[in-house]
Amino acid sequence: MNHGFFTIISREEFVRKLKGFVPLDAETADLSLALNRVLADDLIAPHDWPLLDRSCMDGYAVNARDVFGAGESNPGYLECVAALPIDRLPDISLKPGECARIATGGILPDGADGVVMVEHTHAMEDDDTGGTIEIRRSAAPGENVMQRGEDAREGKVALAKGTVMRPQEIGLAAALGFETMKLARRPRVGILSTGDELIPTHQTPVPGQVRDVNTHSLAALVEQAGGVPVPYGIVKDDLEHLSDALGTAIRDNDLVLLSGGSSIGVRDLTVQTIEAMNGAEILAHGVAISPGKPTILGRVGTKPVLGLPGQVTSALVVMHVLILPLIRHLQGDGLAFDRTVRTLRKAELARNLPSKPGREDYVRIRLEEREGQPPLAHPVLGKSGLLRTIVQAHGLACIPAESEGFYGNDLIDVWII
Repeated sequence: MNHGFFTIISREEFVRKLKGFVPLDAETADLSLALNRVLADDLIAPHDWPLLDRSCMDGYAVNARDVFGAGESNPGYLECVAALPIDRLPDISLKPGECARIATGGILPDGADGVVMVEHTHAMEDDDTGGTIEIRRSAAPGENVMQRGEDAREGKVALAKGTVMRPQEIGLAAALGFETMKLARRPRVGILSTGDELIPTHQTPVPGQVRDVNTHSLAALVEQAGGVPVPYGIVKDDLEHLSDALGTAIRDNDLVLLSGGSSIGVRDLTVQTIEAMNGAEILAHGVAISPGKPTILGRVGTKPVLGLPGQVTSALVVMHVLILPLIRHLQGDGLAFDRTVRTLRKAELARNLPSKPGREDYVRIRLEEREGQPPLAHPVLGKSGLLRTIVQAHGLACIPAESEGFYGNDLIDVWII
């Protein structure tokens, strides 16, 4: 069916429809493959971590009562009775007035509850592993000590379901001995580029032809969001070829992206092709953002199918605003659509920036660093088919739908992309 018009909905309503898609099931994966993926089950600590109280500094293990009030002008004096090995349990117990040399990571002996850093001490004899030690700073109980179970307690949740596995979470999982874990499956994302004017990147264009940029740009962004890009190359601008390619992509993937063919026009067959699929529904044809207004959202069975503008900058903005969060949502990331987790920088707008009310305007921004001041935000204006406008940009400034723009010298948030 040729609709011949857009039915524009707000970005908020578009996002609500995206949230309606159910996250993918889980799979067991190696720790080495966990980066940026989402835990599908709680990780329960099999033991305390640290196993025992350990020093987090090179210095001397002490009982805090023995060094109370010690300082540069009023040092305390303790007898060093041992240099503790880092790889074995201590075989001593400190008595009042005693200390023990300890390295970072070493286990505290009985009778010690703190560590004085070595730079705040002085060995009175040449051999600093024994003899009298001058203590030039006090230590509170627990100071410079990683206490037993401080990272994780046996039988308790160490990392909760829904946690995004950053390098630090991967480190904790490794410390607790998890070699595998249940993670939400990475979505396979089929990518189709439509248009008779498109040619592969290895060919030389003649007037009327353009190389297929979107396949490569979209695939890179999909991978960045944790998805698995599955490019299908260039599809001819006719219903038969597009239907065959779309059917294959829907069968083999969790999400399908079509770039091009989302505007109103005689060659724009995306809506017709989606509607022709079994169990298909068009949820939206048009969203109140610029660039990216003609974006299509469809559902075939349980799978989302999105039609992106063919203009590269428009497609990339739509990816950042709508589709990368969807890819994270499909992986079970509960903050996927939370705009407060974006990487933002405050910047001073270099010039007035008008906008048309009724749509969210995403303006490409180049930042000029300034010493001791917020950077200057220079709008990079230009047509959405020009790569220059986004290549030169460090980020995007979002002008709300109810605003007529920003004034020069306003402090604005720049979303770093």
